[in-house]
Amino acid sequence: MGAWFLDVQARRTLEALRGLTPGATVLDVGGGHAQLTPALVQAGYDVTVVGSDERCQARLQPWTSTARCRFEVADLRALPYPDRAFDAVLCYRLLAHSVDWRHLVGELCRVARRRVAVDYPSSRSLNLISDQLFLLKKRIEVSTRRYLMFSPREIRTAFAAAGFRVAAESPQFLLPMVLHRATGSVAIARATEGPARALGLTRLFGSPVIVRADRVD
Repeated sequence: MGAWFLDVQARRTLEALRGLTPGATVLDVGGGHAQLTPALVQAGYDVTVVGSDERCQARLQPWTSTARCRFEVADLRALPYPDRAFDAVLCYRLLAHSVDWRHLVGELCRVARRRVAVDYPSSRSLNLISDQLFLLKKRIEVSTRRYLMFSPREIRTAFAAAGFRVAAESPQFLLPMVLHRATGSVAIARATEGPARALGLTRLFGSPVIVRADRVD
């Protein structure tokens, strides 16, 4: 299941970066999990990953060891880069666990020259029953944590405050990911998610949502 999730995420991310030329500089904030690195490198972007600890680079070794990607350690709440230092900035999985998520959005926007892409769990989705699903998720993912959910308006407002406009939103799945993990079947996941996307249900109620925001100031 994991590979399928990552493939969906990678395709949506490359869509969010469409229009940037190969060689464009991309900063992946908190990307030590290396979920996006292969797709970004293959697409020809100049990739820097910043993490909060040296240990975060372990999964990046196949790319950092061959100089196809850089890894740097920094305080993710106060990135050590000048304003507009990167063409695009990505940040996945952090907003939902951030104590001050609006500050994080502002910091991502500060160092982005053109574009920011983040993901967030939507409050319009089946995540509304997340409390009921938490114990199931805990059995499947021992290290799982509770997380914040957001409305599209909250996200748009936070980006607007930083001089950015939400240009596109791409919900990834209709059903909570934990249910797909529980079945362990990519075939079943495709059989449910395909029709949901075709009917427009994923667009209305899907999660997590990948958001593309463009600089307007």
